[in-house]
Amino acid sequence: MKKQPQNWKDKLHEVIYEADTRGGKFFDIILLIAILSSVLFVMLESVDDIQLKYGNILNVGEWVLTILFSIEYILRIISIKKPSKYIFSFYGIIDFLSTIPKYLSIFFIGTHSLVALRALRLLRIFRILKLARFIGESNNFIKALKASRAKIAVFLFFVLILCMILGTIMYLIEGGENGFTSIPRSVYWAVVTLTTVGYGDIAPHTPFGQFVASIIMVLGYGIIAVPTGIVTSEMTKIFDVNLNTQSCPNCSHGDHNDDAIYCNHCGSKLHN
Repeated sequence: MKKQPQNWKDKLHEVIYEADTRGGKFFDIILLIAILSSVLFVMLESVDDIQLKYGNILNVGEWVLTILFSIEYILRIISIKKPSKYIFSFYGIIDFLSTIPKYLSIFFIGTHSLVALRALRLLRIFRILKLARFIGESNNFIKALKASRAKIAVFLFFVLILCMILGTIMYLIEGGENGFTSIPRSVYWAVVTLTTVGYGDIAPHTPFGQFVASIIMVLGYGIIAVPTGIVTSEMTKIFDVNLNTQSCPNCSHGDHNDDAIYCNHCGSKLHN
């Protein structure tokens, strides 16, 4: 069967949304460099000495990158048959939030608006979240988290109950004279100790209290490893599924098998 020629929208979609082609890989590399550069600019602008000396250069560079991201955002909208699927998707919202603050800064002129302007400019750090689309295993990781959310929720509920019990026990053992002035404060100590953080603002002074604290610390190492095991177990179930970077030109859905011809979400024909 003779392959149907692609129109310009199909070619544009293949370059922007997929990474299997030479053009798609080149586009992703350029976008990756632009994102990292923009995040670097935001970080440098927060340093007063650098902002004072190179503020104009950073501002020009940020405008260039903002225009580049604006063009990318528009191209992503026009290259998909259902633009709302992208606009209201996670990446679409992140792309919008990371681009619009620079344009809003035009309307915030004057010293009285500097505080608001600073807050708006910080929203550009959301561009770092755009990096998630370059991590091939990120979708599998998200699937594993969703599949294990019930187990993790039960585990966290158990840990919360355990902290309440341990905090109450330490409140009875140590008392207010040793810093355990209330059960909530003692529960706070149990959480800090069980997670092996150990701020040191509250510490047991009695031998029995120190013995119980030692048991909680050792127990904490085992508890930290449990969520990792739960998620890893779910990832191994998904790992054997062979996926590619094809994105549906109709609904922008991904996660298709290598031999997929039609979208497993809406049924539209994929680019092959």
